[in-house]
Amino acid sequence: MKRLSLRGARALASVVMLVLAALVGVVCFLPERVIYISGGETYAPVYVGNTTKAQVALTFNVYENADIVNAIVDKLYANGVTATFFVGGCWADDNAETLNKIISCGNELGNHGYFHLDHKKISEQKNKDEITHCHEIVKALTGCEMKLFAPPSGAYGEATLKTAATLGYKTIMWTVDTIDWRDADSRLVFSRATQKADNGAIVLMHPKAHTLAALDDILAFYKEKGIACVTVSKCIAND
Repeated sequence: MKRLSLRGARALASVVMLVLAALVGVVCFLPERVIYISGGETYAPVYVGNTTKAQVALTFNVYENADIVNAIVDKLYANGVTATFFVGGCWADDNAETLNKIISCGNELGNHGYFHLDHKKISEQKNKDEITHCHEIVKALTGCEMKLFAPPSGAYGEATLKTAATLGYKTIMWTVDTIDWRDADSRLVFSRATQKADNGAIVLMHPKAHTLAALDDILAFYKEKGIACVTVSKCIAND
């Protein structure tokens, strides 16, 4: 029997993942799940939280639309729930008031790099620069020491994971992608955010008008199902 090459094994694994996704009705884009082992250390991103608890983490990747971000924060607060906002440094630099509002309403800030680069294609030093620059801006404006990093577009490589870990960060991906950056349809956002609302799901969204329009119904659905909306840090905790 011929042994599969590394490339062949990865290709086969990708096909299996897609087939399984289709069978269980996943409506999201699944990023490539790659784990790196180097020097006895394992580097892996987080795709899902604690599955023993009825909770999900809503995440918002932010590089635009401060007015919509503020409205999302208001809706979360009115519903007594929290979320995690992964902010881009170049956006954060101009939106100190919104950053502090996010925190004051009980939400969590995460790092989304500074210039929304492809972290899989940039050097280890550039990965460090992007994460560190964003960290320093947010800390200066809010006093917050972020510990979670969401690579833009879900793109990461070994350098990304190693650099993030060295800087004290956990790299966060997603379980469910609402694809709201592409599909400007609040009904689709709602169905994608709720169809696979399993324990520990990390739900990816962005500050779009149609996402804001769907948010009340999404939160009402979770409440009816007895699912708590929490920050990513709380969702991935094992206690």
